[in-house]
Amino acid sequence: MKQDNAPVSNKCQRIVIVGGGTAGWMSASALAKTLKGQYSITLVESDQIGTIGVGEATIPMIRHFNHILGVNEVDFLRATQGTFKLGIEFVNWGQIGDRYIHGFGTIGQETFTVDFYQYWLKHFMAGKVPALDHFSINTAACLQNKFITAQTDMPNSPLGQISHAYHFDAGMYAKFLRQYSEALGVVRREGKIARVTTHPADGHIRSVVLENDEEIVGDLFIDCSGFRALLIEETLHTGYEDWSHWLPCDTAVAVPCASAPELTPYTRSTAHSAGWQWRIPLQHRIGNGHVFCSKYMSEDEATSILLANLDGVALAEPRPVRFKTGMRQQAWNKNCVAVGLSCGFIEPLESTSIHLIQQSIIHLISHFPSAGFDAADRSHYNEVMSNEYAWARDFIILHYKATERSDSPFWDYCREMDIPASLQQKMALFRSHGRIYREGNELFTKPSWLQVMHGQGLRPRSYNPLVDLIREDETQQYLSDVSGLIGKCVDAMPTHAAFIADYCAAQPPM
Repeated sequence: MKQDNAPVSNKCQRIVIVGGGTAGWMSASALAKTLKGQYSITLVESDQIGTIGVGEATIPMIRHFNHILGVNEVDFLRATQGTFKLGIEFVNWGQIGDRYIHGFGTIGQETFTVDFYQYWLKHFMAGKVPALDHFSINTAACLQNKFITAQTDMPNSPLGQISHAYHFDAGMYAKFLRQYSEALGVVRREGKIARVTTHPADGHIRSVVLENDEEIVGDLFIDCSGFRALLIEETLHTGYEDWSHWLPCDTAVAVPCASAPELTPYTRSTAHSAGWQWRIPLQHRIGNGHVFCSKYMSEDEATSILLANLDGVALAEPRPVRFKTGMRQQAWNKNCVAVGLSCGFIEPLESTSIHLIQQSIIHLISHFPSAGFDAADRSHYNEVMSNEYAWARDFIILHYKATERSDSPFWDYCREMDIPASLQQKMALFRSHGRIYREGNELFTKPSWLQVMHGQGLRPRSYNPLVDLIREDETQQYLSDVSGLIGKCVDAMPTHAAFIADYCAAQPPM
């Protein structure tokens, strides 16, 4: 059975997405919404092929993606057993016993000449102000398990500055987006792909052929086939840039467990002797996993550590996932764009996996090709996506490099390893006068870099001298007023569990 492959127009009229899961159905839903039924979109997936499905924590940009789709937040959260996320708590990263929160949103108030945190830094170095947590409503709320969505009618209040993301069941999110996509005309083909055909003249992909001999011809192919990278690597031999010398963890063991009595509005990352453990609270369960380096720890030991540190009874058998951190040398090669794990992988320490899927799709839409596949479009897309991955990569490397742990060979390696020059510069600028600069559209903001560098024990030698233009007693009172106001706002907020019960409580899954 063949589709008609007669030329249609200069459009890439036929779009074929290979693979479902989060990457496939996010791609399908965004393209279906954007292209308004003017293009044919076919998604090929097999129920016999499982998805990784462990990425359940996000960063605030996911709200922009859902907004583009016109998705109602309450409907989405109920369909995915979702909860809210204000940040990530890091335990045992700088030293054993340390803990800090990387909260989303702002710290203090925006100022003109000098960043707010510079005023805090001066007084912190003198021992005159409380910890950084008290100057962000997100982190202060995390400490008390409080939550409320930003109060848009109070823009000058900390309550109007709350920035949130989500925890959700990734499998349920894919199903939710599948229903959305099919309602907009996306056609799903069930089946395993037996082979891929290419055009002899230019090597572009012509079609995928299923085991039942159905041939699906396309103009533009989107590879969402996961680590297998069926199109971008097995067919087009694009090549892979290995970053495991900077991010040596190569395996994860994942398992869900029963819920804990208290529903926290943050992800937790706890460092162990050769990696770290995630904890992601959903409405119906907690997602857990142990990311580790197989050079320094066996899978059995990693699994034992994971199971010994659960909040409740395990709800399934632990499942291993092996990976190599890095990305394709080209995210877009010929007429194929790789999205998700087929494009690259950066461990989920800062919940960037779903965001990188989102950015791949958004950049594809902004570079959407005609049938000619202009080389300039591909080249710029690849440059943009290389930056996206490198920005996320450097931020993750920071967590491993900026440590004082010396209790295991793994942490000795991380502490002493060479790092990219781009990250070296950021750390050097912070060590001098606490300076933080954001490159272009770089993903993580100044508050994010500040919280992680400070939280992991990096300390500047001084602060921006322009802080001294304002009298010390004035800045001391200013800082006290800001932390006091944030404290009062958090006191008035409901608990995370109470907010969810009132706003978006989901039915227990069948």
